[in-house]
Amino acid sequence: MRSSTAIRTGAWLAVGAGLAAPLLRRRRRLHPLAVTAVSGAAPFALCVAARRTPARDVATCTLQMWAYLAAYQMPHDDPEALERRVHVDYPVTVDRLLGAGVIPSLRLQRALTRPGRLSGPDRALVWVHWLWFLIPHSALAYILARRRERFPRAAVLTYAVFDVGLLGYWAVPTAPPWHAAQHGRLDDQGEPRLRRLMYEHGEEFWKGGWQPLYGFFGGNPLAAMPSLHFATSVMAAHLLSELGPAERAAGWSYALALGFALVHLGEHYVVDLLAGLALAETIRRAGPRAAPALARISRGVQALEARAHA
Repeated sequence: MRSSTAIRTGAWLAVGAGLAAPLLRRRRRLHPLAVTAVSGAAPFALCVAARRTPARDVATCTLQMWAYLAAYQMPHDDPEALERRVHVDYPVTVDRLLGAGVIPSLRLQRALTRPGRLSGPDRALVWVHWLWFLIPHSALAYILARRRERFPRAAVLTYAVFDVGLLGYWAVPTAPPWHAAQHGRLDDQGEPRLRRLMYEHGEEFWKGGWQPLYGFFGGNPLAAMPSLHFATSVMAAHLLSELGPAERAAGWSYALALGFALVHLGEHYVVDLLAGLALAETIRRAGPRAAPALARISRGVQALEARAHA
């Protein structure tokens, strides 16, 4: 009994530490590795502290995203240092090749957007972009509700895309098209120049609430390669496709619409999307090979859970 209580107490303390570390990292100047380790351990600790229920599944995924958000934002804790490291030119070069001399974002805006104005399609594409914050998690919630036995695999694949993509943000921080345009790196002689349509509509729609929203969700503006927007949407489309034709159509329709929106809005280069697609496909194909190791980890967590609730 004492052993069970001690395990549960330790697990709950680990959950609390995982929640607190991202909040305290700037004030206490916590090392990024420490924050990543502590917040990354919290989902596992919750699986020991509480018996498995659908509510625990949701809470575990929430803790996973809390850890992801901290790791995503931390490179931008020192904006000047990140600016010195950021890569701006290589995606411009690649997208110029793909766009026959002009990057696709600029071609789309010159063809579809009126200078100095936001059209209805522009606004619709901004909302396609903003809906992404719900889509990967909504797809998992749908799988949890309809086919709970598929949920563990779906969650592992989805959050593996998030976590592996972070390596690119830390190792090779890369600027999006709008940043290159603002710093004169697109060398676009014609008019109109590339605009950040999402930001323009955000100021128009949310007014005074836009800056706090953008500050929270856009905590690292120099994290474009690979596009996790596209990668996670592709993974969601694959997972939904396993449930039936209606789910397949919904998943892929959104993924393709999002890909178009990201390029048109100037949020991502086409090469960012290609890298995101490669990331999602690599993780999906690597899943069976990683399954034995993941199964051992799962058995270890389950054994601790059993002891904690004996």
